[in-house]
Amino acid sequence: MKARTKQTVPDRRPARLPDGSPLDYAPNEEQGVVYLFSHLARRKFGLRVERVQRGFPDCLASLDGKPVRIEFEYRSRNFHQHKHLHSGCDWLVCWIHDWPGVPKCLRVVELRREYGLGFNVWFQPVSGEFAQRLAGVRASDSWSVPSPAMQGDVILFYQTAPESFIRDIFRVASPVSHGKAGWKSGNDYMACIRRVCTLRAPLHLTELREHRVLRHAGFVRGQMQGRYRASEYWPDLYRMIVSRNASVERQLKKFGPERLT
Repeated sequence: MKARTKQTVPDRRPARLPDGSPLDYAPNEEQGVVYLFSHLARRKFGLRVERVQRGFPDCLASLDGKPVRIEFEYRSRNFHQHKHLHSGCDWLVCWIHDWPGVPKCLRVVELRREYGLGFNVWFQPVSGEFAQRLAGVRASDSWSVPSPAMQGDVILFYQTAPESFIRDIFRVASPVSHGKAGWKSGNDYMACIRRVCTLRAPLHLTELREHRVLRHAGFVRGQMQGRYRASEYWPDLYRMIVSRNASVERQLKKFGPERLT
């Protein structure tokens, strides 16, 4: 009888906040959002908080004598999932802003950026003529991106078979919009992208399958057939990339694992 091997999972500890922050580590639920915002409400945003309450909206405040209705969420998309009325709120304060379709009437305050953190890492497959085109792109004003991606996120483009490797790393350089797709009929989520670096030693799918942690990731088990959020595995991916491509460490420094949310 074979012994059962212990499955290794990535380190899920939250990111450390900058020195002097009210919390040592990034929050993982809504109450942490409320606590962190309380330290910025008047000092950073000039708000006078009148009441924090149960029910919608969570907070009543004023700015220059005008009422401001505030809803707190850990993720901005929860506002939509909770079916809150847009007309009943003015500000949406969250830790992670992951709602591309947020109404223009709502002002979104994404606290992770206020505290010097804030990006996610995504895998995106690319093939055929688009893989060839991407190889020569330094920047594109309109490229298809994962629908939950936000400005500042990192995209690892995976070239499908026969290459089966990750070579091109880009960042999302503009807000993501939903509109007419430039590469197919219908609509898609599009954004401006800027190249971060090119890997002279690409990461091959076979190598990811052999890695003690990454082999258990959904994107590896799913044969890279989808647009996966890979943030929790970024520390291992980052180490693999830099160990094999020392020349890109400077370009990737601002996306170090310590800056993850």
